[in-house]
Amino acid sequence: MEKKKFSLWPYVLRYKWHYMAGILILIIVDLAGLYVPQYTGEIIDGLSEGTLGMDGVKMLLLKLLVVGVTMVLCRVGWRFFINGSARGIEYHLRNDMFGHLETLSARYFNHHKTGDLMAHFTNDLQAVRMAVGHAVIAAFDAVVMTIMVLVKMALYVDVKLMLVAFIPMTLVAVGCYFYAKESKKRQLARQKAFSGLSDKVQESLAGVRVLKAFVQEEKDYQAFEEASLNNMDKNLAVVKLRAIFHPILDTITGISMLLTLIVGGKMVLDGRIGVGQYVAFNSYIGMLVWPMIACGDSVNTFSQAAAAFQRIAAIFREEPDILDRVIPDEENQEIAGEIELKNLTFAYPDSDIPVLKNINLHVQKGEMLGILGRTGSGKSTLADLLLRVYDCEEGTLLIDGKPITSYPLAVLRKDMAYVPQDNFLFSDTLEENIAFGLEERIEDNPALRQSIEQAAKDACIHDNIMEFPEGYGTLVGERGVTLSGGQKQRSSIARALLKDASILILDDSLSAVDTDTEEQILDNLLRIREGKTTIVIAHRISTLQKADHVAVLTEGELTEYGTHEELMALGGFYAHIYEKQQLEQELTKL
Repeated sequence: MEKKKFSLWPYVLRYKWHYMAGILILIIVDLAGLYVPQYTGEIIDGLSEGTLGMDGVKMLLLKLLVVGVTMVLCRVGWRFFINGSARGIEYHLRNDMFGHLETLSARYFNHHKTGDLMAHFTNDLQAVRMAVGHAVIAAFDAVVMTIMVLVKMALYVDVKLMLVAFIPMTLVAVGCYFYAKESKKRQLARQKAFSGLSDKVQESLAGVRVLKAFVQEEKDYQAFEEASLNNMDKNLAVVKLRAIFHPILDTITGISMLLTLIVGGKMVLDGRIGVGQYVAFNSYIGMLVWPMIACGDSVNTFSQAAAAFQRIAAIFREEPDILDRVIPDEENQEIAGEIELKNLTFAYPDSDIPVLKNINLHVQKGEMLGILGRTGSGKSTLADLLLRVYDCEEGTLLIDGKPITSYPLAVLRKDMAYVPQDNFLFSDTLEENIAFGLEERIEDNPALRQSIEQAAKDACIHDNIMEFPEGYGTLVGERGVTLSGGQKQRSSIARALLKDASILILDDSLSAVDTDTEEQILDNLLRIREGKTTIVIAHRISTLQKADHVAVLTEGELTEYGTHEELMALGGFYAHIYEKQQLEQELTKL
């Protein structure tokens, strides 16, 4: 399937009037700047030839003052309009990119590292901003200024002298073409290296505890040094190219000034032009230096932005795998909680090997289903399918008797609460973390605090929270690093319970708590979840004993199903694990 195109033009057109105003003001600046050499030349010629009195000098000086003030005010104006527009484009582009990333499916994030994505939000967006801001001004100014200066040189001084000075400048256009081509290639390599470095830093800092635990600081430092060296080499490649190009520009400018000195000097001696005109002409030559430099800088900036935008556009061209498939009049549906699996077979998008094979299950509304199995048996995959993180074959997973795809994603995920294996907490207060799933803000409805505390009590975390100096206002570190494993799990459970959803999924969410706390949480679940569906995935039999039914998965297949008593009587995997865990408990008591 052909991926959709993405363009920067809609963002630029949003600020079209700002750009027009900025460019108009820039033309005024360039036009005003042309009169500085002219008025200076008139003063020199007038004084040297005795044709200009003090009144004339004062008038010309006043004109120079007016020109200077105009240029100052207008330079402030074009910076406001153009640079302000560039910041606005960056703002909207960043917001849209973040919003689009939120719509993408798990597959995308499985193949793209966090550090690489962060580089898009920093380095790449900055490159685009420079292109639609400073580079636009530099490129336009270079063209307008060059034309204006050449016309002024021809009209005020001499056409032949103008051609002599400008012909070497045409070499710049040829140089810019080759410079742009090579610069873009090196900019792509540079930005890729920066992404790798960003990813390495993010990964190392996130896993610093593991690094220290395994005494791998030196090895990780060497890996960082390699990434940093690669980043430096790619940046130096860009710098080297620029170091070659800019001296060439200076050389061309020097040749032009040398020709002007030879030809223009002879014209002064022959009396064809005045000294003042010659001085003004040299000033105009100096004014052409900026467009030449601006030309090189613009090419470099546009090349960098083209490489950056190519990477940003690749994100926008990505489309989510999981989409709503419902008609508008079905958007107000609600989920009761009945779940049915009919010959469900599933393999991940990038694999042909089934993770789940011919699963048949029927969970009535209000029941608690326990799921047991070895690592890799497909337990968490089943939870992902219920949440539509991935899609299974149509008609194999039903909610309330209808295919899961017949529900809008917003409705489906609003009526489901989920506690994952990796209990993720945000760098915020415990109160905000527990209230994360609510639509209302605590600031808008202070009464929510009572509900938050009740959810924390049901999850057996309230007493721990009250022991913290700041209580519910305690800030947790990144990913909840300041809390113990059990505290993170119970905080995540409280967050799910507060949502009061029709379906609650606990994915091995009691593994880090002791058996007494586990039993208390399960008793609370049975009480507060009465009439609502609960799915508990666990490795400990003690977690599953109170479930209405337990499903045992073995290598993706449903091998045992029934109540605790029925599975014990069966004498299979469930009974074996139960006896083993009972023996371990007895041994720990000795």
